[in-house]
Amino acid sequence: MGERTVLHVDMNNFYASVECLHDPSLRGKPVAVGGRAEERHGIILAKNNEAKAYGIQTGEALWQARKKCAQLVVVPPHYDQYIRFSRIARAIYSEYTDRIEPFGLDEAWLDISGSRTAQAGGRTVADEIRRRIRDEMGLTASVGVSFNKVFAKLGSDMKKPDATTVLSRDTYRQRAWPLPAEALLCVGTATCRKLHSRGIYTIGQLAATDPRLLQSWFGKWGLSLYCFANGLDTSPVRPVGQEAAVKSVGNSSTTPRDLRNERDAGVTFAALAESVAARLREYGLKGTTVQISLRDDTLAGFERQMKLQVPTYLSGELFEAAMRLLRRHYDWSRPLRSVGLRACGLVPWDTPVQLSFLGGEERRQREERLEQAVDGLRRRFGQRVIRKGTLYEDKLLGQLNPKEDHIIHPVSFFS
Repeated sequence: MGERTVLHVDMNNFYASVECLHDPSLRGKPVAVGGRAEERHGIILAKNNEAKAYGIQTGEALWQARKKCAQLVVVPPHYDQYIRFSRIARAIYSEYTDRIEPFGLDEAWLDISGSRTAQAGGRTVADEIRRRIRDEMGLTASVGVSFNKVFAKLGSDMKKPDATTVLSRDTYRQRAWPLPAEALLCVGTATCRKLHSRGIYTIGQLAATDPRLLQSWFGKWGLSLYCFANGLDTSPVRPVGQEAAVKSVGNSSTTPRDLRNERDAGVTFAALAESVAARLREYGLKGTTVQISLRDDTLAGFERQMKLQVPTYLSGELFEAAMRLLRRHYDWSRPLRSVGLRACGLVPWDTPVQLSFLGGEERRQREERLEQAVDGLRRRFGQRVIRKGTLYEDKLLGQLNPKEDHIIHPVSFFS
């Protein structure tokens, strides 16, 4: 089998670029896409190059961004438009290969190995795709070309906007290894902090670290990091139509007002638990672990999780686990600004479990039938046809519309 040619296409400042394309008056101005401040969803989701010049970052609060740039223009997200442009881009990609693996709406891997276009060379194909995105869509893209997915992604990040970067087997040591470790795919803040504490700051230093040491620090993930840094990733680019299985399901919400006590949090977690449980049942899955995320009014946050005694897709059991985690790990020294709930370690709904000698299984089966009946009513008559009494305890929090922002799919190179 010959050397693979993998491309990673990343459309530059995608959300903000689409907004500027639809509203020409925005061009040349610092523009960010974000939630509405009056509803407490004032987080920067995306920004254009003019906004980047002021140091505005994705994920920061709107009030922080406005301190950096008073003339910042903030527009609400229009996901229908982003999806439409994403589909147009994928139609372009499909003319070069059927091995296309999306990585969000604005990014995708393409494996052109063995295709009729591969003979032209990875750089040539990448340049042609960039030109077509520019001419046919009015957007720009950066493309990384390499022999695996990790380095292709790294290449697309190295030069923006509208550029092609090649990391070949002959050059990746000179080009990739001097880069900071956090430039590598999936090296997040927590992993980066642990690497820095052990004197590892660059991809090259990570590549030179004994894999046994990395495994002792990070478990199996440490071996993946070693492979990524050394160009040993062999994960395939999935053909179109081969979707990854859902790995976890969750919701989070920036609340309409601060949560100041356990009662406030209970109303919010009740809404989140109902939404997560309903989607678990829709997928035919149960969760074996519950995870909560908390963020206070200074935007400092953390996550905690616990293993369940038996897998569940019951909202009441998800809610009780979330509240136990909250009581155990939060002291209410500051109010909470946003919370999240996630079911992890998913298994098929009919996975056999060890029954408890203490009983209770009959009650659980009755509750499962009840919640499934509620699902049917909501499908026919709308989500608000039946609501838990808890959600009426607070007029603002009871109107909570949780965001489905934690539907996580495993990336194939983890397997």
